[in-house]
Amino acid sequence: MNRFSRQTILPGFGIEGQQKLSDARVLVVGAGGLGCPALLHLAAAGVGTIGIVDGDTISESNLNRQTLFGHQHTGKPKSSTAAEILKEKYPDLSFEVFSDYLNTNNALEVISLFDVVVDGTDNFGTRYLINDACVLLKKPLVMGAIYQYEGQVMAFNFGQIALNYRDIYPNPPRRDQIPNCAETGVLGVLPGIIGTLQAAEVIKILSGVGKVLAEKILFFNLKNSSFYEVAIQANPSGRNNLPDSEEDFRSRDYNINCGLAESINWEKAMDWTLNMNDSLLVDIRETGEKPLLEKEFLTRIPMKKIKENAAALSAYENILLVCASGQRSRQLAHELKQQFPEKKIFSVEGGILHPSSPLNLNKNDT
Repeated sequence: MNRFSRQTILPGFGIEGQQKLSDARVLVVGAGGLGCPALLHLAAAGVGTIGIVDGDTISESNLNRQTLFGHQHTGKPKSSTAAEILKEKYPDLSFEVFSDYLNTNNALEVISLFDVVVDGTDNFGTRYLINDACVLLKKPLVMGAIYQYEGQVMAFNFGQIALNYRDIYPNPPRRDQIPNCAETGVLGVLPGIIGTLQAAEVIKILSGVGKVLAEKILFFNLKNSSFYEVAIQANPSGRNNLPDSEEDFRSRDYNINCGLAESINWEKAMDWTLNMNDSLLVDIRETGEKPLLEKEFLTRIPMKKIKENAAALSAYENILLVCASGQRSRQLAHELKQQFPEKKIFSVEGGILHPSSPLNLNKNDT
């Protein structure tokens, strides 16, 4: 008895449905809380070729929800590590690894190689980028999202109407409308449920079995274990915001940062630095700037060097930047967020001159 026998005996699925999975190519964008369960169930179901896109590394705070990984994987790249783990479990499948984040330069090329796309990201910029690319390429997209105790699943660009994310949200939110990334929190079981539901939608799309969530959003509330659906329909104003060509797509700026989360006060910065192993407090002042601070909790890497080699910070989930007054650190936090959209990157408010700074500096020396 092979490992797919319990699937092939299902009425309406059978050997034909299994063959469709085996022949399929599915791209999972983000090997995080949503991507890990989606990847595991897609692989277990026998999807023949799975692409994994993620430019981030594994950190300790990921482990409560990114259940493919363990402590021995911290510091390693998410995409290639996920592929290695899954390949060991399912050697008959093929995995294609993309170790960079999707952007306007590579998204169309990567997505065009696959039949269905799973969005397992957690930031608005990438969500709009993936949606718009899938619309241009006419690729079905299964999107999942979570916030605190609630999650949602949607299937876009599929069926007669072929709805897309902009039919629901025509425009990206303003910076002041985005929740503070540092304070949302999550119980790992929630993205596990939502990511599994995403895998189920992909299997239905590929096999033709069941009714796909093509014209509605499925909501799940963890606190009361309730599901409910909301019907959606085409939104002309939203569709007017879609790129009308590949050139238009490539010219757009999809960088949307968690505006309220770009700054962090000294109290919280110190709490994270001292109590969270995957947090790094970085003094970004240039070489020669005084005073020279020698603190165990503070790492000095000049801003110029960080710009030359930002990858040196990639092992950390929470990157806290401090300068003299907070201006340069705010600028750098914005730039790094564009390179590492999945990480929590902050400027410490007021820098080392702030009255609440624990560094006890003489302002006349700075």
